[in-house]
Amino acid sequence: MWFVIAEKERRVKANSREYNEKFSYANNHIKTSKYNIFTFLPINLFEQFQRVANAYFVVLLILQLIPEISSLSWFTTIVPLVLVLVITAVKDATDDYFRHKSDQQVNNRQSQVLIKGSLQKEKWMNVRVGDIIKLENNQFVAADILLLCSSEPYGLCYIETAELDGETNLKVRQALSVTSDLEDVSKLMDFDGEVICEPPNNKLDKFTGTLYWKNNKYSLDNDKMLLRGCVLKNTEWCFGMVIFAGLQTKLMQNCGRTKFKRTSIDKLMNTLVLWIFAFLICMGVILAIGNTIFETCTGRKFELFLPWDEFQSSAVFSGFLTFWSYIIILNTVVPISLYVSVEVLRLGHSFFINWDRKMYYNQTNTSAEARTTTLNEELGQVEFIFSDKTGTLTQNIMVFSKCSINGQTYGDVYDEFNQKVEITE
Repeated sequence: MWFVIAEKERRVKANSREYNEKFSYANNHIKTSKYNIFTFLPINLFEQFQRVANAYFVVLLILQLIPEISSLSWFTTIVPLVLVLVITAVKDATDDYFRHKSDQQVNNRQSQVLIKGSLQKEKWMNVRVGDIIKLENNQFVAADILLLCSSEPYGLCYIETAELDGETNLKVRQALSVTSDLEDVSKLMDFDGEVICEPPNNKLDKFTGTLYWKNNKYSLDNDKMLLRGCVLKNTEWCFGMVIFAGLQTKLMQNCGRTKFKRTSIDKLMNTLVLWIFAFLICMGVILAIGNTIFETCTGRKFELFLPWDEFQSSAVFSGFLTFWSYIIILNTVVPISLYVSVEVLRLGHSFFINWDRKMYYNQTNTSAEARTTTLNEELGQVEFIFSDKTGTLTQNIMVFSKCSINGQTYGDVYDEFNQKVEITE
């Protein structure tokens, strides 16, 4: 039996992969996709059978394999069921393929890593805890790193944290004064400091640790850290030591696992299908009671022409079998094709979002991109938008309307019909 021991503290030594590998820290490879080749079929089927209609048709298929109660071939049920499952599976596989593609693109980004006395280009996924990496202006931070030095005085650097907290204003980070002069590659290669810090967590604004170097110790806090997802700005270059990598970075700790999400329409359809199924049960019960009454009062008179078999030993048992027969016969009241229609509509909506000219941004040549076809209809049901400040919505871009200076009004005033209005007393 294997036990997973929670990490109580992290020990990271600079420029020593052999030492750091003893602790089996995560590499810098990330994965946000839900499936792989082996897990796609079982996980996707499990998710699809959480829909009431799919589960119902599986039960119906099992009932149709019993010849005593089935008057329809099992083929009439399995074909539409398989069609629904395949269409949904193809859509889910397409969504996950783009997740894999995005992961591969991120994992293959290039980073400059200090290896054997020189800077070498490595893919992000090959970066390890304890490596010293170089960042240049406008580059994304590959992992959670401790800032060692920079091109700015006093080890200062500026970062944009829009991917972490949506804030576009630049934030300042400053290296320790004892490491801010490690500007040469030779000095950085000789750096053998050890960091003892907190274990991986999802707290973006908190970091506690201590750097031990040259028989001295130095306190570390969040102002010394550059987190994965940040972008280096207004700084020519900086060097940092990787503390957390890959899925153990604070950005990925906040992402969590990719979950199966249901929209409000999915929940509504499940509820409607349950009501339809209840109606089907009531119809089956009424017809089964009618069959029992008929067999008791009249059916025995036709026994000479329609002899009962061994399963029709009584009228009550005959009614019980008839109940299941009607459940099979009336199965078309459950709208399995509705799910196919909804999936096709979602796919169409995603194309319309991608083609929408009003959502095209000229300045960066960027068009809208629907990254999933699962939640598109939720966009039209947004009722409230909560914002901490107007800049989040207006991008801090303001247009002059009018003003009054010393009693003199400047600017034109327009009414609701965009007609100029004369300013009077």
